[in-house]
Amino acid sequence: MESSLLQASWGALLPFLVITGTGLLVLVLDPLMAPEHRDRLPVLSLGGVVAAAAVLLFNRGQAEIAFGGMLAADGFAFFCNLIFLLVAGLTLLISIAYIRKTGLEHGEYSALLLFSTLGMMIMASSLDLMTIFLGLETLSIPLYILAGFLREQRKSNEAALKYLLLGAFASGFLLYGIALVYGATGSINLPRVAQVVASGQVSSPTLLSIGMGLLIVGFGFKVAAVPFHMWAPDVYEGAPTSVTAFMIAGTKAAAFAAFLRILMTGLPALQPDWSRVLWVLAVLTMTVGNVAAIAQTNIKRMLAYSSIAHAGYLLVALVTGTKLGSGAILFYLAAYACMTLGAFAAVVALAHREEERLTIGEYAGLGLARPALGAAMALFMFSLAGVPPTAGFMGKLYIFSAAVQAGQIGLAVIGVLNSVISAFYYLRITVVMYMSPAKSEPAPDPLAPALWLALAISAAGTLLLGLLPSRVLEMALRSVTSLLG
Repeated sequence: MESSLLQASWGALLPFLVITGTGLLVLVLDPLMAPEHRDRLPVLSLGGVVAAAAVLLFNRGQAEIAFGGMLAADGFAFFCNLIFLLVAGLTLLISIAYIRKTGLEHGEYSALLLFSTLGMMIMASSLDLMTIFLGLETLSIPLYILAGFLREQRKSNEAALKYLLLGAFASGFLLYGIALVYGATGSINLPRVAQVVASGQVSSPTLLSIGMGLLIVGFGFKVAAVPFHMWAPDVYEGAPTSVTAFMIAGTKAAAFAAFLRILMTGLPALQPDWSRVLWVLAVLTMTVGNVAAIAQTNIKRMLAYSSIAHAGYLLVALVTGTKLGSGAILFYLAAYACMTLGAFAAVVALAHREEERLTIGEYAGLGLARPALGAAMALFMFSLAGVPPTAGFMGKLYIFSAAVQAGQIGLAVIGVLNSVISAFYYLRITVVMYMSPAKSEPAPDPLAPALWLALAISAAGTLLLGLLPSRVLEMALRSVTSLLG
């Protein structure tokens, strides 16, 4: 019995081991390689990500609960882990070109990205509050370092310090919430917590409500929901561009995956309570994010506030507490990963030598000067704005449809109005690229093949999820069955 349990557990853990082993291998090889060859380490890391994805796909359908109920290799974890590996792979493709431009050829860069990806996978696969917390710290600690990787830039140092202090603050809320949930229910295992709450055996309903509130605050910081969002624009602006892309797409996906797991598996009986709180957070997050984004002239800050608004859309689906709402969240996370990472790949591609184009005015005429890049950037902006037939449009359609079916018509209307507001600042970039006169500049740098590949994958994902969304949505809906069960 013990040996079969151990075998099953290691089988469920195999994708995690591949990522961990690749990260450790990169750390070992880094000091052994000549400095001019260290730019090969992201390629090695990319190979590890592809291998982990292959293992994950090979083991698909072999759902199991491992390590005494702490880890679930179910459909929900499978779908989320595929998103995380997609984010990591695209980030590494972007990084291959970015680190050459910025001189960041350090092995620990790729290793930290892999370890952060490992934390995301642990969060999505955990059935235990303490394991989720450990996954969150495994995700966050490498990002604190990566945010300050441009050591000679003051903004990067500021970003790392702010992210560290506020991230630790959020972790404190989360840990205290876990402690209160344990005190009220006597367990931190999510299915057991659900059983205790459903049977009315909670020792203190007040304690449980406070613990749930602290969990919402902790995850509110991680997804940059208003009013816990103030760290995001400064951190995203100061961090290296490739790291910003990873943080915006990956951290949000991991936090919402854990949030879904906790609320839908551990606390479904308290849905009337947490849905009211999340309703307010969703409205504030959508509105503040979109309104603040209008005033931004720096494209990284604009995308930062945009990411806050998109967190609000995801909260709309979370409020519903339904299967369609949960599936819409997973679909939207996949779509958001493609269009956001594609946008940042275009930002890196449009940089001239060591100087990035970060103000919107610097994009004047780029649509005609570099047609392929201009078309790709326009596609990603259209998708983020929710223009059909892109992935962003279908993602928002599913989210607002779930809200209407759950009776949250007012929330859906507010979401649609916010989506209309967002079209202004997204389409402004396209207008500047195609309708403003180009500035006379030296010939642009040729694009690295890895950057072209990242743009191609992102553009293909953005179009395919918009034109042929049904299969991915069906997969997302099947994956949340285990979550709701």
